[in-house]
Amino acid sequence: MSGMQVWVRAASIPVTLLTASVLVFTATESLPGDVARTVLGREASDESVRQLHQSMGLDQPLATRYLHWLYGFVRGDWGTSYTLHVPVRELLLERLGNSLLLAAFTLLLLIPVALLLGLTAGLHHDRPLDRLISTVTLALGAIPEFVTGVILLVVFAVQLRWLPASAQADTGAGLLIRLQHLALPAVSLVALCTGYIARHVRASTVSAVESPYAQAASVRGASQWQVVRRHVLRNASVPAMSAIGVQAQFLLGGLVAVEMLFTYPGVGALLLQAAISKDLPTLQATAVVLGLLYIVIMQVVDIAYRLLDPRLRSPAAS
Repeated sequence: MSGMQVWVRAASIPVTLLTASVLVFTATESLPGDVARTVLGREASDESVRQLHQSMGLDQPLATRYLHWLYGFVRGDWGTSYTLHVPVRELLLERLGNSLLLAAFTLLLLIPVALLLGLTAGLHHDRPLDRLISTVTLALGAIPEFVTGVILLVVFAVQLRWLPASAQADTGAGLLIRLQHLALPAVSLVALCTGYIARHVRASTVSAVESPYAQAASVRGASQWQVVRRHVLRNASVPAMSAIGVQAQFLLGGLVAVEMLFTYPGVGALLLQAAISKDLPTLQATAVVLGLLYIVIMQVVDIAYRLLDPRLRSPAAS
């Protein structure tokens, strides 16, 4: 990639974020219902609703409200939650930290499991083991995460009492205790996401094993492990990066069902609650921050692609 392309990519990030912020602000401001009426309740008088409209600045034009919100957001003033009456920035960062911990723990379990299953299935292409792995991972991926979570709760929390039912540990708990509380939701997410990554790894493994350079290495006397280590692993990991990036994006904002089931205060549940109560400051800040994280994940995946595939680093590929 040339220096000019690097600068173009870097310049596109703030433009993308600005565009996303406009779309998020416009969409959230267009939600049905009256924010002031929601905050004050149905029994509030029209005069009280009008006064709250003025104090919130809701009587100003949409463009004015957006510029005022954007200026405050850039300065770190993300407003105050309409329903929880706490600063949005502190609330969001706390919830985001919880979701990042759950996502990181899930990926720590997910990546080696999915890679191992996909690699094993690919090396046993069209054999019983391949069919077994493909069938099981496909079936697990078709089951909603909250169904898997309920089964895990009943078995491991209620009957066996091996793990806590709630994902939220006590305040001040150590990392190991927190991970113990996160075990059940993480496993339910691993069950859901493994098949998607494993299928990508399996397909690329089959392609790499059947490639001329892998077959030539086998003819020259290289063992299967040597062929896998030298030729298959790197080629199988390249398409897996895209699948891992997709799942990482899902794990940040798509955990509403799991967070609700395991009473975990994450950013997904916060986003849903803000949308239901029309808590605009919380909803807008959460959506923009998640958009920023999605862009960061895409950039990391792109860098990993180029590190794993030398062809993308060559001048011809640029």
